[in-house]
Amino acid sequence: MSASMTGKIAAITGAASGIGLECARTLIAEGAKVVLIDRAKDRLESCCNELGKNAFALQVDLLQPAEVSGMLPKILQLAGGLDIFHANAGAYIGGEIVSGNPDEWDRMLNLNINAAFRSVHAVLPHMVLQKSGDIVFTSSIAGIVPVVWEPIYTASKFAVQAFVHTTRRQVAKYGVRVGAVAPGPVVTALLDDWPKAKMEEALASGSLMQPKEVADAVLFMLTRPRNVTIRDLVILPNSVDL
Repeated sequence: MSASMTGKIAAITGAASGIGLECARTLIAEGAKVVLIDRAKDRLESCCNELGKNAFALQVDLLQPAEVSGMLPKILQLAGGLDIFHANAGAYIGGEIVSGNPDEWDRMLNLNINAAFRSVHAVLPHMVLQKSGDIVFTSSIAGIVPVVWEPIYTASKFAVQAFVHTTRRQVAKYGVRVGAVAPGPVVTALLDDWPKAKMEEALASGSLMQPKEVADAVLFMLTRPRNVTIRDLVILPNSVDL
């Protein structure tokens, strides 16, 4: 029997668009309250107005450590608790290493790795204390199968996978589950950095997924009985040969 989301309180980073927004919409439809975390204040407010009374906006710049470390009290004040934390925010860079920009790499690595890990560090003590909770990462198939034309992004997601696997084993004794959803290509703003020819090819071949398909996978992870952890959930378009 699957667990209900009714009465659960979730917080999602990068929630003003793409996968984060779709996950918020899906959880709210299933009865949860959701704190949407993003740096884009206007988009946040617009999203929460659309989603209704169980959506709460929290503006945070995840690249500012002090803002990240101060998230938990604000989440608790807005929604009254925290059962689920979805570290979803991320950035993407692909392309050849030889022509890459290390300054751009640094920003992406800081967001995909440091900010994600810091955000979990900020909320995890609350879950440990209440002896229950779920931490979900938006990872990527690139964190499981190295993708040759996106080495820096792949490296960031391998770091995420390592963090998920080790942290899960540390906090399982407190009743806290940690897992990662690892999708293939999804139609989001991150694909703006794809080469035009690659995007056209992917659209033509049907090798892109929609954010709703990822959100449904996250919902599946969260609604398993508490004695079950979905450590990694890989979802791919049928046309992707990995």
